[in-house]
Amino acid sequence: MRLPAWLAQHLAALRALLVFTVLLGLGYPLAMVAVAQLPGLRDNAKGSLVQNAAGQSVGSDIIGQAFTDADGNPIPVYFQSRPSAAGDGYDPTATAASNLGPEDVVDTADRQSLLTQVCGRSLAIGQLEGVDGGRPYCTTDGVGAVLAVFHRDGLTGPITRVVSVNQTGTPFISTYEGVPVRSARVGVDYRAEGGVIVPVRGGAPDQPAVPADAVTASGSGLDPHISPAYARLQAPRIARERGTDVATVQRLIDEHTDGRALGFMGEPGVNVLQLNLALDREFPR
Repeated sequence: MRLPAWLAQHLAALRALLVFTVLLGLGYPLAMVAVAQLPGLRDNAKGSLVQNAAGQSVGSDIIGQAFTDADGNPIPVYFQSRPSAAGDGYDPTATAASNLGPEDVVDTADRQSLLTQVCGRSLAIGQLEGVDGGRPYCTTDGVGAVLAVFHRDGLTGPITRVVSVNQTGTPFISTYEGVPVRSARVGVDYRAEGGVIVPVRGGAPDQPAVPADAVTASGSGLDPHISPAYARLQAPRIARERGTDVATVQRLIDEHTDGRALGFMGEPGVNVLQLNLALDREFPR
């Protein structure tokens, strides 16, 4: 008996659905699982987990983590990772960047600007490591050194008013081109009032003591590496806390520094977890 055309079409579609379900819903995933068990791929497929000396899993070789206490303060005996914008920090289920750029210099009632975040982090790291945490366009109290400058004729003419937009306390400079600088009022958008935003560079050196990767998050928020420069900055603190010398700590840094991919791509990096585990092996707490 010849089936009706509509029924034959539905049966053909059902057969195709079953075939592709078996191929792509069962066969393909199982094949990928089998491939992932091949030597050289097995560890990556399991998350590149890292074990300590006691055989306990303490993290992943490819996902960073914070080395802080319950209050978020750095643990002095460990190297510190770079900041993370993934969730509450290094959350692989919320990998992301802040999506803030170099023009984000004015704090709002809802959040700090990228510039103020960088300034605050640099100041805190400088205090932790005993170096100058100052950076260009940052105030001494760790916020963006940014003014809203008001002109008589909008964008031109004599200056009539100047506001330090990121400071509600004493402004970082007292006058700007002869006009007294006022502190900001909470919740006021000085750009909407016609102020011209003017970042002030200040006298910080062109090459700050605190490296850029120490104060900025990676694009994924999961980078397990820091730059060799940031590792070297932390070496004196680590040597002091571990009761050893800086040369020994520097040797460990060199041993855990990865070169450029394929010899020319990217920059060298230091895996923070592996380095901290090496510290625990050589200098048990």
